[in-house]
Amino acid sequence: MTDIAADLKQRFTTLPDKDIDVVILGAGVNGAGLFRDLSAQGVNCLIVDKADFGSGTSAAPSRLIHGGLKYLETGEFGLVAQSTLERNLLLQNAPHCVEALPTFIPIFSWTRGIWAALRTLTGSTTAPRSRGAVLIKIGLALYDFFGSRNRVMPRHRFLLKKRALKEMPHVTPDIVAGGIYYDAKISRPERLVYELVMDGLQANKNSLAANFTTLTSAAEGRLSFERADGTRFSVAPKLVVNAAGPWIDRVNKALGAHSRLIGGTKGSHILLDHPELVRGLNGHMIYFEADDGRICLVYSYLGLALVGSTDIPNDDPDSVRCEEPEIDYFLESVQSLLPSLRFGREQVVYSYSGIRPLPASDASSPGLISRDHSAPVIEPQSDRPFAIVSLVGGKWTTFRGFAEEVADLVLKRLNRARSQSTKHLAIGGGRDFPANSTVRAEWVRALAKRTGAAPGRIDQLLSRYGTTATVILEFPSAHTDAVRLFGAPHYSALEIDWIVRQELVVHLSDVVFRRTTLAIEGALTMQGLRDVGAIAAQALGWTEQRLAAEIEDVVTTMSTFHGRRLEDGAERPFSEARTTVGPASA
Repeated sequence: MTDIAADLKQRFTTLPDKDIDVVILGAGVNGAGLFRDLSAQGVNCLIVDKADFGSGTSAAPSRLIHGGLKYLETGEFGLVAQSTLERNLLLQNAPHCVEALPTFIPIFSWTRGIWAALRTLTGSTTAPRSRGAVLIKIGLALYDFFGSRNRVMPRHRFLLKKRALKEMPHVTPDIVAGGIYYDAKISRPERLVYELVMDGLQANKNSLAANFTTLTSAAEGRLSFERADGTRFSVAPKLVVNAAGPWIDRVNKALGAHSRLIGGTKGSHILLDHPELVRGLNGHMIYFEADDGRICLVYSYLGLALVGSTDIPNDDPDSVRCEEPEIDYFLESVQSLLPSLRFGREQVVYSYSGIRPLPASDASSPGLISRDHSAPVIEPQSDRPFAIVSLVGGKWTTFRGFAEEVADLVLKRLNRARSQSTKHLAIGGGRDFPANSTVRAEWVRALAKRTGAAPGRIDQLLSRYGTTATVILEFPSAHTDAVRLFGAPHYSALEIDWIVRQELVVHLSDVVFRRTTLAIEGALTMQGLRDVGAIAAQALGWTEQRLAAEIEDVVTTMSTFHGRRLEDGAERPFSEARTTVGPASA
């Protein structure tokens, strides 16, 4: 098995001899998707991020892979067509991270909203309120039509009140009907971004990736960087792609090319420890209109209930967090929709927020700002010999299609031809993923026989890492899979050791926030954090002082940006299984 960290270190030692074609600034999903695509075409790429891979806006979505039902009423039919196709492709290419999500729409009237929808469709700056059954039925039929390419899920169903309340028993009886259609959810978006970067590195041995790397200067056609360990390097690219999301205008300024491309909005979410709600959802998402007309959603995510999202103008991505009024808004909205359940602040185990890198707009309502994407080019100048392509807008679902469009633009400018499509190219642990339950059971049995691991544990790792589960269980480590983390017995010392040594971890926060879901699923305890820290310190050679600083950084981040305090003696049993480190039962 290749030691990724050692291999990448060797690539950087030979960097002066490399011909870097494209530098991608920003390793969110758009940048990572483009990095994979260009590397697969034989283009030598360098992707850098000032923080970790997938740590910015790409770590703060609603965790949906969806076609954009609401974009129909703004007439963005092309975006819906592309989004539904990309949703279907991701279900096939990343089955370890993306799964189907049946979605319920509560309907409160029969005809309301038709004229308002027609006005919006023809350019009105006000969105319709209280969309009635006729409008929703038409929308769902159109949605099925646009999603017909590479279809992998059923068509919608329309339910009258009695049947709708039987399917969703906690929904308010004020509804007159309900609709059920299918989209998808992504369980580990941060990991998928990392896997896209790894796929790019594997596709082209001359490509490079660097997290926690700062752009220090841009002069005379060269970009200079400083890495987390203090080492410096510079490159002279033929072209630069600015994939910095909400930081795009700031990065262009640093490159000497002022722009006003971004007019972001803030999207916040909360996670509730609410078993009764999770059971009542029965695997469905409820996509509903709050009392103020804004669209909200709630669905089961890793055993918790995810509630979102707000859409508030904001241009400060470095300090964005879910504020108290937003939490109140979410709780009031779900309480109004689900009156038979109780909701309270004590159920909130995690919150997060991010800035959507939407195009600058004068729209009166943030919800009317287009979620489509563009790639404007700033041409070279005498003191800057390379062009800058900025990746503006877009959404998680369409990253592959966006990357393909930009890659074709870059290839044309480099006088290169596309050698392969990424349309059916599996991502990371999605490669060779079992195609059905029968093949999956056989895959699990074969690996259990080879490794001695329990079939239930193998199936758990397959769901979490895809087919990468094989190399984790066969990893030569001083730690065993039988030793589990305090408060999170579904994670083992072995897999944490593998992640730290093999997945370009720089900080402890990389492990708990992005390579795993320990933080967001409410499974991180103070002792569990120390367990992870001890493994990371051993693997990366941290001093006691460095380890203490890393732990304190996670504690501060949890409190400041995610509404959760980690401290000794304050552990809350968010799940049934809270255990000290010891032999696992799985």
